[in-house]
Amino acid sequence: MSIIRNVFNPKMESTQPYQAFWNWFRKHEKSFFEVVKAGEEIDAKFFNLLSPKLDDVKKGIFFLTGMHNEDTVELILTPDGTIKDIVFIEELIDAAPKIDGWKFTALKPSSDIENINISMSGYDFNKDNLFFYSNEESTYPDQIDITIVHSDFNEENEETIANGAYIFLDNYIGELASITMIDNISVTGKEEAIKDLIPIEKIKSFLDWREKEFVEKYQEIRHNTDNDTYSGFEAKLQDGKPLVAVINTDLLDWDSKASHPWIAIVEIKYDGEDTNGMPDSKTYKLLDKIEEDILTKLKDYQGYLNIGRQTSDSAREIYFACSDFRLPSKVLQEIQKSYSHKTIIDYDIYKDKYWQSFERFHVNR
Repeated sequence: MSIIRNVFNPKMESTQPYQAFWNWFRKHEKSFFEVVKAGEEIDAKFFNLLSPKLDDVKKGIFFLTGMHNEDTVELILTPDGTIKDIVFIEELIDAAPKIDGWKFTALKPSSDIENINISMSGYDFNKDNLFFYSNEESTYPDQIDITIVHSDFNEENEETIANGAYIFLDNYIGELASITMIDNISVTGKEEAIKDLIPIEKIKSFLDWREKEFVEKYQEIRHNTDNDTYSGFEAKLQDGKPLVAVINTDLLDWDSKASHPWIAIVEIKYDGEDTNGMPDSKTYKLLDKIEEDILTKLKDYQGYLNIGRQTSDSAREIYFACSDFRLPSKVLQEIQKSYSHKTIIDYDIYKDKYWQSFERFHVNR
Protein backbone atom coordinates (compact mmCIF):
# COMPACT_ATOMS: atom_id res chain seq x y z
CA MET A 1 0.00 0.00 0.00
CA SER A 2 1.13 3.54 -0.69
CA ILE A 3 -0.08 7.09 -1.03
CA ILE A 4 -1.89 8.82 1.83
CA ARG A 5 -4.01 11.89 1.45
CA ASN A 6 -5.96 14.13 3.82
CA VAL A 7 -9.46 15.09 2.86
CA PHE A 8 -11.03 18.14 4.47
CA ASN A 9 -14.25 20.06 4.12
CA PRO A 10 -15.92 22.24 6.77
CA LYS A 11 -19.44 21.04 6.00
CA MET A 12 -21.38 17.82 5.61
CA GLU A 13 -24.50 17.97 3.46
CA SER A 14 -26.13 14.96 5.13
CA THR A 15 -25.68 12.66 8.07
CA GLN A 16 -26.11 9.62 5.81
CA PRO A 17 -24.59 10.38 2.39
CA TYR A 18 -23.12 6.90 2.04
CA GLN A 19 -25.34 5.72 -0.79
CA ALA A 20 -24.76 8.90 -2.78
CA PHE A 21 -21.01 8.40 -2.48
CA TRP A 22 -21.11 4.81 -3.70
CA ASN A 23 -23.49 5.67 -6.55
CA TRP A 24 -20.95 8.22 -7.72
CA PHE A 25 -18.01 5.85 -7.21
CA ARG A 26 -19.60 3.12 -9.33
CA LYS A 27 -19.82 5.51 -12.28
CA HIS A 28 -16.04 6.07 -12.22
CA GLU A 29 -14.64 2.86 -10.77
CA LYS A 30 -13.27 1.52 -14.07
CA SER A 31 -11.21 4.62 -14.80
CA PHE A 32 -10.03 4.75 -11.18
CA PHE A 33 -8.96 1.11 -11.42
CA GLU A 34 -6.86 1.79 -14.50
CA VAL A 35 -5.22 4.84 -12.93
CA VAL A 36 -4.17 2.99 -9.77
CA LYS A 37 -2.99 -0.06 -11.70
CA ALA A 38 -0.88 2.11 -13.99
CA GLY A 39 0.47 4.07 -11.00
CA GLU A 40 0.49 7.33 -12.94
CA GLU A 41 -1.31 10.66 -12.38
CA ILE A 42 -3.11 9.24 -9.35
CA ASP A 43 -3.48 12.69 -7.79
CA ALA A 44 -5.03 14.30 -10.86
CA LYS A 45 -7.16 11.39 -12.07
CA PHE A 46 -8.22 9.76 -8.79
CA PHE A 47 -7.51 11.67 -5.59
CA ASN A 48 -8.66 15.08 -6.84
CA LEU A 49 -12.00 13.56 -7.87
CA LEU A 50 -12.38 11.33 -4.82
CA SER A 51 -11.60 14.02 -2.25
CA PRO A 52 -14.66 16.28 -2.71
CA LYS A 53 -17.00 13.29 -2.61
CA LEU A 54 -15.49 12.02 0.61
CA ASP A 55 -15.76 15.56 1.94
CA ASP A 56 -19.53 15.18 1.74
CA VAL A 57 -19.38 12.10 3.93
CA LYS A 58 -17.06 13.32 6.71
CA LYS A 59 -14.30 15.84 7.08
CA GLY A 60 -10.83 14.62 7.98
CA ILE A 61 -10.93 11.27 6.19
CA PHE A 62 -7.57 9.91 5.06
CA PHE A 63 -7.12 7.18 2.52
CA LEU A 64 -4.56 4.80 1.09
CA THR A 65 -4.77 2.93 -2.17
CA GLY A 66 -2.74 0.43 -4.11
CA MET A 67 -2.92 -2.97 -5.78
CA HIS A 68 -4.16 -5.68 -3.41
CA ASN A 69 -3.22 -8.21 -6.08
CA GLU A 70 -2.83 -8.16 -9.85
CA ASP A 71 -6.57 -7.90 -10.45
CA THR A 72 -7.79 -5.95 -7.41
CA VAL A 73 -7.34 -2.38 -6.18
CA GLU A 74 -7.71 -1.84 -2.44
CA LEU A 75 -9.04 1.44 -1.06
CA ILE A 76 -8.44 1.85 2.67
CA LEU A 77 -10.22 4.64 4.53
CA THR A 78 -8.64 5.71 7.80
CA PRO A 79 -9.21 8.42 10.44
CA ASP A 80 -5.44 8.45 11.02
CA GLY A 81 -5.93 7.96 14.76
CA THR A 82 -8.94 10.25 15.27
CA ILE A 83 -11.26 8.09 17.38
CA LYS A 84 -14.46 10.09 16.85
CA ASP A 85 -14.29 9.49 13.07
CA ILE A 86 -13.93 5.71 13.18
CA VAL A 87 -17.65 4.86 13.21
CA PHE A 88 -18.38 6.97 10.13
CA ILE A 89 -15.67 5.24 8.12
CA GLU A 90 -16.94 1.84 9.27
CA GLU A 91 -20.48 2.73 8.22
CA LEU A 92 -19.34 4.02 4.85
CA ILE A 93 -17.42 0.82 4.14
CA ASP A 94 -20.35 -1.32 5.38
CA ALA A 95 -22.52 0.43 2.79
CA ALA A 96 -20.09 -0.29 -0.06
CA PRO A 97 -21.46 -2.33 -2.96
CA LYS A 98 -19.61 -5.31 -4.36
CA ILE A 99 -17.58 -4.08 -7.33
CA ASP A 100 -15.41 -6.47 -9.32
CA GLY A 101 -11.76 -5.49 -9.08
CA TRP A 102 -12.15 -3.50 -5.85
CA LYS A 103 -11.59 -4.22 -2.17
CA PHE A 104 -12.84 -1.61 0.32
CA THR A 105 -11.41 -1.62 3.85
CA ALA A 106 -12.24 0.40 6.97
CA LEU A 107 -9.03 1.33 8.81
CA LYS A 108 -5.58 -0.03 8.12
CA PRO A 109 -5.80 -3.82 8.48
CA SER A 110 -3.42 -6.18 10.25
CA SER A 111 -0.79 -7.98 8.17
CA ASP A 112 1.34 -11.10 8.33
CA ILE A 113 4.54 -10.13 10.13
CA GLU A 114 6.61 -11.87 7.47
CA ASN A 115 5.36 -9.32 4.94
CA ILE A 116 6.17 -6.22 6.98
CA ASN A 117 9.41 -4.30 6.63
CA ILE A 118 9.13 -0.55 7.13
CA SER A 119 12.05 1.57 5.92
CA MET A 120 12.35 5.12 7.21
CA SER A 121 15.28 7.55 7.14
CA GLY A 122 17.76 4.73 6.73
CA TYR A 123 16.31 2.49 9.44
CA ASP A 124 14.38 -0.75 9.06
CA PHE A 125 11.50 -1.90 11.26
CA ASN A 126 10.76 -5.61 11.20
CA LYS A 127 10.44 -8.73 13.34
CA ASP A 128 14.22 -9.05 13.59
CA ASN A 129 14.95 -5.70 15.25
CA LEU A 130 11.77 -4.94 17.21
CA PHE A 131 10.84 -6.30 20.64
CA PHE A 132 8.48 -5.32 23.44
CA TYR A 133 7.68 -5.73 27.11
CA SER A 134 4.73 -4.77 29.29
CA ASN A 135 4.83 -2.27 32.16
CA GLU A 136 2.57 -2.96 35.12
CA GLU A 137 1.48 -0.50 37.80
CA SER A 138 -0.56 -1.65 40.79
CA THR A 139 -2.53 1.63 40.87
CA TYR A 140 -3.76 1.00 37.31
CA PRO A 141 -3.97 -2.80 36.95
CA ASP A 142 -6.02 -2.76 33.74
CA GLN A 143 -3.78 -0.29 31.93
CA ILE A 144 -1.94 -1.70 28.93
CA ASP A 145 1.39 0.12 28.88
CA ILE A 146 3.82 -1.20 26.27
CA THR A 147 7.48 -0.41 25.68
CA ILE A 148 8.73 -1.10 22.15
CA VAL A 149 12.46 -1.79 21.85
CA HIS A 150 14.40 -1.17 18.63
CA SER A 151 17.94 -2.40 18.17
CA ASP A 152 19.20 0.89 16.66
CA PHE A 153 17.53 3.30 19.08
CA ASN A 154 19.56 6.21 20.48
CA GLU A 155 18.90 9.78 21.68
CA GLU A 156 19.65 11.28 18.26
CA ASN A 157 17.20 9.13 16.30
CA GLU A 158 14.51 8.85 18.99
CA GLU A 159 11.75 10.58 16.99
CA THR A 160 12.44 8.62 13.79
CA ILE A 161 12.58 5.28 15.59
CA ALA A 162 9.39 6.04 17.51
CA ASN A 163 7.48 6.99 14.34
CA GLY A 164 8.71 3.89 12.54
CA ALA A 165 7.74 1.65 15.46
CA TYR A 166 4.22 3.12 15.56
CA ILE A 167 3.78 2.61 11.82
CA PHE A 168 5.01 -0.97 12.13
CA LEU A 169 2.55 -1.64 14.95
CA ASP A 170 -0.37 -0.21 12.94
CA ASN A 171 0.54 -2.47 10.04
CA TYR A 172 1.09 -5.57 12.16
CA ILE A 173 -1.84 -5.56 14.61
CA GLY A 174 -4.11 -3.25 12.59
CA GLU A 175 -5.16 0.33 13.17
CA LEU A 176 -8.28 -0.43 15.23
CA ALA A 177 -6.40 -2.69 17.65
CA SER A 178 -3.59 -0.16 17.93
CA ILE A 179 -6.06 2.59 18.86
CA THR A 180 -8.39 0.66 21.15
CA MET A 181 -6.27 -1.99 22.88
CA ILE A 182 -3.14 -0.10 23.92
CA ASP A 183 -3.27 2.70 26.50
CA ASN A 184 0.33 3.90 26.44
CA ILE A 185 3.34 3.20 24.20
CA SER A 186 6.95 4.22 24.71
CA VAL A 187 10.00 3.39 22.59
CA THR A 188 13.53 2.73 23.79
CA GLY A 189 16.74 0.84 23.00
CA LYS A 190 18.14 -2.46 24.24
CA GLU A 191 20.52 -0.85 26.73
CA GLU A 192 17.71 1.15 28.32
CA ALA A 193 15.29 -1.80 28.57
CA ILE A 194 14.32 -2.69 32.13
CA LYS A 195 12.70 -6.08 31.43
CA ASP A 196 13.35 -9.16 29.36
CA LEU A 197 12.65 -8.57 25.68
CA ILE A 198 9.76 -10.38 23.99
CA PRO A 199 9.75 -10.84 20.19
CA ILE A 200 7.39 -8.31 18.61
CA GLU A 201 5.51 -11.10 16.80
CA LYS A 202 4.05 -12.15 20.18
CA ILE A 203 2.38 -8.81 20.86
CA LYS A 204 -0.84 -9.85 19.11
CA SER A 205 -1.42 -12.81 21.39
CA PHE A 206 -0.49 -10.70 24.43
CA LEU A 207 -3.04 -8.02 23.52
CA ASP A 208 -5.73 -10.59 22.76
CA TRP A 209 -5.18 -12.16 26.18
CA ARG A 210 -5.36 -8.79 27.99
CA GLU A 211 -8.47 -7.78 26.04
CA LYS A 212 -10.23 -11.05 26.87
CA GLU A 213 -9.48 -10.55 30.57
CA PHE A 214 -10.71 -6.98 30.43
CA VAL A 215 -13.99 -7.85 28.70
CA GLU A 216 -14.72 -10.70 31.12
CA LYS A 217 -14.11 -8.37 34.06
CA TYR A 218 -16.11 -5.33 32.93
CA GLN A 219 -18.60 -6.11 30.15
CA GLU A 220 -21.69 -6.26 32.41
CA ILE A 221 -20.83 -3.32 34.69
CA ARG A 222 -23.14 -0.30 34.56
CA HIS A 223 -23.76 2.56 36.99
CA ASN A 224 -27.06 4.29 37.82
CA THR A 225 -26.45 7.93 38.71
CA ASP A 226 -29.93 8.73 40.07
CA ASN A 227 -28.81 8.82 43.70
CA ASP A 228 -25.29 10.14 43.18
CA THR A 229 -23.88 13.20 44.90
CA TYR A 230 -22.93 16.27 42.87
CA SER A 231 -20.52 18.89 44.19
CA GLY A 232 -19.93 22.45 43.09
CA PHE A 233 -16.44 23.81 42.50
CA GLU A 234 -15.40 27.43 42.12
CA ALA A 235 -12.05 28.83 41.07
CA LYS A 236 -10.54 31.82 39.29
CA LEU A 237 -8.58 31.90 36.06
CA GLN A 238 -5.30 33.79 35.85
CA ASP A 239 -7.11 36.86 34.54
CA GLY A 240 -9.49 36.79 37.51
CA LYS A 241 -12.52 35.43 35.64
CA PRO A 242 -14.57 32.83 37.54
CA LEU A 243 -14.70 29.12 36.79
CA VAL A 244 -17.69 27.13 38.01
CA ALA A 245 -18.02 23.35 37.82
CA VAL A 246 -20.63 20.79 38.91
CA ILE A 247 -19.19 17.28 39.18
CA ASN A 248 -20.58 13.86 40.14
CA THR A 249 -18.15 13.18 42.98
CA ASP A 250 -19.59 9.73 43.67
CA LEU A 251 -18.50 8.72 40.18
CA LEU A 252 -14.98 9.99 40.82
CA ASP A 253 -14.74 7.55 43.74
CA TRP A 254 -16.19 4.64 41.75
CA ASP A 255 -13.96 1.56 41.76
CA SER A 256 -14.95 0.40 38.25
CA LYS A 257 -13.85 3.40 36.19
CA ALA A 258 -11.99 1.20 33.70
CA SER A 259 -15.33 -0.25 32.55
CA HIS A 260 -16.01 3.15 30.92
CA PRO A 261 -12.60 3.99 29.42
CA TRP A 262 -13.66 6.43 26.67
CA ILE A 263 -13.85 10.09 27.65
CA ALA A 264 -16.02 12.45 25.62
CA ILE A 265 -15.62 16.18 26.12
CA VAL A 266 -18.14 18.56 24.56
CA GLU A 267 -17.15 22.23 24.32
CA ILE A 268 -19.84 24.84 23.69
CA LYS A 269 -18.73 28.38 22.89
CA TYR A 270 -21.19 31.18 23.65
CA ASP A 271 -21.51 34.92 23.03
CA GLY A 272 -24.25 35.78 25.51
CA GLU A 273 -22.16 36.56 28.57
CA ASP A 274 -21.66 39.01 31.38
CA THR A 275 -18.43 40.91 32.01
CA ASN A 276 -16.90 37.90 33.76
CA GLY A 277 -17.29 35.52 30.84
CA MET A 278 -20.20 33.64 32.40
CA PRO A 279 -23.40 33.06 30.37
CA ASP A 280 -26.38 35.38 30.70
CA SER A 281 -29.80 33.92 31.55
CA LYS A 282 -30.82 33.30 27.93
CA THR A 283 -27.52 31.56 27.19
CA TYR A 284 -27.81 29.46 30.35
CA LYS A 285 -31.10 28.10 29.02
CA LEU A 286 -29.52 27.25 25.66
CA LEU A 287 -26.56 25.51 27.32
CA ASP A 288 -28.86 23.50 29.57
CA LYS A 289 -31.05 22.54 26.61
CA ILE A 290 -28.05 21.25 24.67
CA GLU A 291 -26.93 19.20 27.66
CA GLU A 292 -30.43 17.78 28.14
CA ASP A 293 -30.55 16.74 24.49
CA ILE A 294 -27.27 14.89 24.87
CA LEU A 295 -28.43 13.16 28.06
CA THR A 296 -31.59 11.87 26.40
CA LYS A 297 -29.41 9.95 23.93
CA LEU A 298 -26.45 8.98 26.11
CA LYS A 299 -27.98 7.25 29.13
CA ASP A 300 -26.08 6.07 32.18
CA TYR A 301 -27.61 2.59 32.31
CA GLN A 302 -26.52 2.02 28.70
CA GLY A 303 -22.91 2.86 29.47
CA TYR A 304 -22.63 6.65 29.14
CA LEU A 305 -21.95 8.45 32.42
CA ASN A 306 -22.26 12.22 32.74
CA ILE A 307 -19.36 13.18 34.99
CA GLY A 308 -20.31 16.85 35.08
CA ARG A 309 -19.63 20.21 33.49
CA GLN A 310 -17.39 23.24 33.75
CA THR A 311 -18.25 26.81 32.72
CA SER A 312 -15.83 29.72 32.34
CA ASP A 313 -14.49 32.33 29.93
CA SER A 314 -17.30 32.07 27.32
CA ALA A 315 -17.26 28.27 27.10
CA ARG A 316 -18.93 25.29 28.76
CA GLU A 317 -17.41 21.83 28.80
CA ILE A 318 -19.53 18.73 29.43
CA TYR A 319 -17.82 15.49 30.43
CA PHE A 320 -18.83 11.88 29.79
CA ALA A 321 -17.18 8.55 30.53
CA CYS A 322 -18.35 5.92 28.04
CA SER A 323 -18.21 2.16 27.66
CA ASP A 324 -17.70 2.60 23.90
CA PHE A 325 -16.86 5.41 21.50
CA ARG A 326 -19.11 4.75 18.50
CA LEU A 327 -22.51 5.93 19.76
CA PRO A 328 -21.11 9.09 21.40
CA SER A 329 -19.37 9.93 18.11
CA LYS A 330 -22.67 9.79 16.25
CA VAL A 331 -24.75 11.53 18.93
CA LEU A 332 -22.33 14.40 19.41
CA GLN A 333 -21.99 15.03 15.70
CA GLU A 334 -25.78 15.15 15.45
CA ILE A 335 -25.93 17.64 18.34
CA GLN A 336 -23.18 19.71 16.73
CA LYS A 337 -25.14 19.96 13.50
CA SER A 338 -28.49 20.57 15.18
CA TYR A 339 -27.23 23.66 17.02
CA SER A 340 -24.79 24.95 14.39
CA HIS A 341 -27.07 27.93 13.69
CA LYS A 342 -27.05 28.96 17.37
CA THR A 343 -23.59 28.29 18.73
CA ILE A 344 -20.23 26.65 18.08
CA ILE A 345 -19.93 23.10 19.44
CA ASP A 346 -16.82 20.97 19.28
CA TYR A 347 -16.12 17.58 20.83
CA ASP A 348 -13.35 15.09 21.30
CA ILE A 349 -13.20 11.44 22.35
CA TYR A 350 -10.10 9.79 23.76
CA LYS A 351 -9.11 6.85 25.95
CA ASP A 352 -8.48 7.44 29.65
CA LYS A 353 -9.12 4.17 31.47
CA TYR A 354 -8.77 5.62 34.97
CA TRP A 355 -10.24 9.06 34.30
CA GLN A 356 -7.00 10.82 35.15
CA SER A 357 -8.33 13.83 33.20
CA PHE A 358 -10.55 14.63 36.18
CA GLU A 359 -8.07 14.35 39.04
CA ARG A 360 -8.41 18.10 39.59
CA PHE A 361 -11.99 17.54 40.76
CA HIS A 362 -11.19 14.73 43.20
CA VAL A 363 -12.03 16.18 46.61
CA ASN A 364 -10.28 13.40 48.55
CA ARG A 365 -6.85 14.00 47.05
